[in-house]
Amino acid sequence: MSPSRGRGQPTHYYAYVGCFTTAARQGTGDGITVFRMNGDTGAWRRIQHLGGLVNPSWLLTNESGDVLYSLHADGDHACSYRIDRASGRLTSLNKAKTGGRNGVSAKIDRTGRFLIVANYGSGGVGVLPIAADGSLGDAVQIAELPGGAREIHRINHQGNSHPHDIMFDPSGRFVVVPDKGLDRVFVFRFDPRRGRLSPAGKGFVDARSGAGPRHVAFHPTRPIAWVANELDSTVTTYHWNGTRGVLSPVDVVSTLPGDFTADNQAAEIAFMPSTSTLYVSNRGHESIALYRVNRTTGVPRAMGWQPSGGKYPRYFGLDSTGRFLYAANMESNAIKRFQMDARSGRLSPTRQTSRTASPVTMAFVAAE
Repeated sequence: MSPSRGRGQPTHYYAYVGCFTTAARQGTGDGITVFRMNGDTGAWRRIQHLGGLVNPSWLLTNESGDVLYSLHADGDHACSYRIDRASGRLTSLNKAKTGGRNGVSAKIDRTGRFLIVANYGSGGVGVLPIAADGSLGDAVQIAELPGGAREIHRINHQGNSHPHDIMFDPSGRFVVVPDKGLDRVFVFRFDPRRGRLSPAGKGFVDARSGAGPRHVAFHPTRPIAWVANELDSTVTTYHWNGTRGVLSPVDVVSTLPGDFTADNQAAEIAFMPSTSTLYVSNRGHESIALYRVNRTTGVPRAMGWQPSGGKYPRYFGLDSTGRFLYAANMESNAIKRFQMDARSGRLSPTRQTSRTASPVTMAFVAAE
């Protein structure tokens, strides 16, 4: 989540875009592309391209914004890069094993000493140490995700553990892991001294059979979390017990309008606290669903659906100014920019579309 730009914040920042590169992923991209962005106009200018990287499909930066990390679809490693804050350019640091296959999501713990990775292909969650210079060590723990699928909803998606996201709760003490394959949302305690994950209580909450939990977002100050369920195109609202690390389901809403009956997969989810707006992307309906969140219960109610400006919006990101939403339309080779209304949270398409092959992930850093 990105705060609104206030006095003293930079007017320019950098966007790092990853892509699918292989035929198996229907990708036509190549590596990581770096753009310099104007925070007032939103205009993008390409400044660097790191080619030869296979499927850099998840990007994130450390808190200080001087190191970028990448995960690689169908691979078994993560990479680290030094960011020059003056120019935005990347310099490779190293590569390390994630402890599994097909890392799809990662987060850094609040101490900045560990990278937690969801290994979708092999199941399990890897804990990688981060050195003082930002480089990575090989995984020091692989936390298992127990259980068997209660019902195979889609043969290529369920039947085995397929964790799809990593999210720390607002306190930084718990890690939440939606598992699309097992229809469960796992919760771990994280010990930052030892770099160890351990189940919180029972360790999971069951989702609805065939839901396919994919990504999660937390309210920053209320005990509420939302999970985007990929396979049945819904959002589940959970009450969050931040003392025990327990999720309790409260409500389920569709990510689609009632008259849409074609195939769809929900993908990304994000919450904007300033407008109490929840956003979810739809691949098939090709839209961003908008919800007004009840400030007391946390339950979302649909405000409408904004066309994503392309096809297959696997990812969207909120920029460092908190004014723009960027939808990465993978199959259209395009990133569409939307203005976010500061009061209502509604999206307005702008004239800008950035052309880049098979975009699937973005990270933003303020320029110095």
